[in-house]
Amino acid sequence: MKYALVTGGGRGIGRETCLKLSDMGYYVIINYNNSEQAALEVKENIVSKGGRASVIKFDVCDNLEVTKALEFWKNEHPDEYIEILVNNAGIRDDNLMIWMEPESWHRVINVSLNGMFYVTRLLIKDMLVNRFGRIVNVVSLSGIKGLPGQTNYSAAKGGVIAATKALAQEVAKKGVTVNAVAPGFIDTDMTKNMDKETLRQQIPVGRFGTPGEVAALIAFLASKDSSYITGEVISINGGLYT
Repeated sequence: MKYALVTGGGRGIGRETCLKLSDMGYYVIINYNNSEQAALEVKENIVSKGGRASVIKFDVCDNLEVTKALEFWKNEHPDEYIEILVNNAGIRDDNLMIWMEPESWHRVINVSLNGMFYVTRLLIKDMLVNRFGRIVNVVSLSGIKGLPGQTNYSAAKGGVIAATKALAQEVAKKGVTVNAVAPGFIDTDMTKNMDKETLRQQIPVGRFGTPGEVAALIAFLASKDSSYITGEVISINGGLYT
């Protein structure tokens, strides 16, 4: 059995990624923190189509919680390992820096940047021992271009991008690739309060992307066909920033 873990797998890009990985034959482990019902619905969707899936609860910000949950999984599966990791969990808490509270800064960075570290460090050893692994970090246009009102989010995603490039060099010789996917404006819960009509006018293709389009790119990077791609940040933004 081949296993894949998707953090924040209950909604949006995470949800569609879980479905894509299941289609590729993976047993999908769907992580959630608060969205239990959404995660269970993804699991039921996969199982109803003949796939295999389970849910796992932990807050990626909490190192102890992450460690306990993943060590428990390892103890339950001593002869198996998670070969695909999609670090998708992330939050936005937008504000101009002049009005941004320290809590907003730390919370956004904790989820995207620290969360990526806490989860990845526990799974990377088994990938190296087995000489195969795929790590895909979901970042953002904001982490490349920077967007006003998102200094915290831009800093978090920019940090993940730098970590992606560094880690890729550490593990490449062992058959483990590390890449990042940088979506632009995607039609998810995270963008539901944005002025979509105004933003569409800035996007060359004239629309927001779909979670399924991002998931298809993630699935390719998780496949064996992507074995010569590592340390890359691939944008999927409708031509908004090229």
